Amino acid sequence: MTGLNIQIPWSTLLINGDKSVETRSYPLPKKYEGIELGLIETPGKTGSFKSRIIGIITFSHCFKYPDKNAWIYDYERHLVKECHPFFSWDDNKPKYGWVVSNIEKFDEPIPYLKKKGIVFTNLTYSFGV
Repeated sequence: MTGLNIQIPWSTLLINGDKSVETRSYPLPKKYEGIELGLIETPGKTGSFKSRIIGIITFSHCFKYPDKNAWIYDYERHLVKECHPFFSWDDNKPKYGWVVSNIEKFDEPIPYLKKKGIVFTNLTYSFGV
């Protein structure tokens, strides 16, 4: 299975169903549309835990936001505040929305000891699901 690194708190918002669009500066590769991905929760700048697999996430498709106003209008789905220092709109980069179609939250996280920062990485775990 392939995994996707997502920093906390975005990972928690996604796995709990509060966030239904993941935003990135690049499109979701077509080969991952409709495919189950391990959701690897990373600590980001908090550093208070080691990366862990918290569930499985599937994205149905992605789209490109045409402009900042469209991105602001879609706040209720992506939950990134306009003033966020790292993940808000940037006029110098495109912004894509990856639409969540399914999530499966694990009862207990699975430790994941690989290097952080890799977006897509092969998982060698048996989830038993």
